[in-house]
Amino acid sequence: MPLGDTNAASGPNPTEAGVTSLVQARLVNDPFSDPALFVDFHFARRALLFDLGDLSPLSARELLRVSHVFVSHTHMDHFAGFDRLLRLCLHRLAPLHLVGPVGFVDQVEHKVRGYNWNLLDAASFDFVLTAAEFDGDRVGRLGEFRARQAFRRRELPPPPLASRSVLEEDEFQIESVVLDHGTPCLAFAFQEMLRINVWREGLDLLRLPVGAWLNEAKRAVRRGEPDDSRIRIRDDLSVPLGLLKQHALRTARGHRLAYVVDAAFHESNVVKITEVARGADQLFIETAFLQEDAELAAKRSHLTAAQAGALARRAGVSSVIPFHFSPRYTHRENELRRELELAWRG
Repeated sequence: MPLGDTNAASGPNPTEAGVTSLVQARLVNDPFSDPALFVDFHFARRALLFDLGDLSPLSARELLRVSHVFVSHTHMDHFAGFDRLLRLCLHRLAPLHLVGPVGFVDQVEHKVRGYNWNLLDAASFDFVLTAAEFDGDRVGRLGEFRARQAFRRRELPPPPLASRSVLEEDEFQIESVVLDHGTPCLAFAFQEMLRINVWREGLDLLRLPVGAWLNEAKRAVRRGEPDDSRIRIRDDLSVPLGLLKQHALRTARGHRLAYVVDAAFHESNVVKITEVARGADQLFIETAFLQEDAELAAKRSHLTAAQAGALARRAGVSSVIPFHFSPRYTHRENELRRELELAWRG
């Protein structure tokens, strides 16, 4: 069984020769502070963010790896980190892509127009910021803001994506649904296309070394490249992908994580949350109130711990990470966690 993969089926015990998951996710802040989820790629200098609350715990190096940000809605505790991220990215060549609910492109435009860009000229880095809107079915609007154009907005055609998809790449995709929080609020799911394990015994059989070349082999499998594709190990050595798949690579269902925050507990939201979180390996879900305060939670369009746990149970998730606790429970954190756990485990 590969190290660290507690869900893998048991059987022969070959030695694992590489981290199997594509990403690792962690909450940026403690559960009583602003929501933000940092999703870091194991084998690339890249990261994703879900929500843009206070980002001060993240280093500049970490934030500069961010390629895409998925914003649930623009209440201040979910969007206050935008300015810091923009400031760090101004002098990089890689673009920054944002996705949010309907009205989001206008809101991003208002943010960037709040600054004076007269010092930017043709010699400046031409940093590009894009903002897209998800309407519940697809990305329906896309705006581009370029540094050399003083971040004047330009409308672009929306990308041709599948229904409920906001990003599609060879190795993963991001799905979304629109929840009701008194305002449209997006929930998201990260779906890895394939989980790939590397077996050391197979490499030994082929007399191949462990190395960085295995990352490219995994990417080739995820891209669906043909078996006769050559994988370069070093200048004088390459092997066909099919040989690696036969002896050294094993595939399984890709990792799925879901991010659900700020939602009223009613039938429409329950159905949508269940859909986006179904079968998730990790569910990050708001746990704002105790069930004893369910009336207050309903008034503010938030979930209780018991409701969050029941949703996790209904969706059949493997693990639940609660966050976004109301500060009224500063000294009752364990009660929130226990209430969620009881509802989830049944």
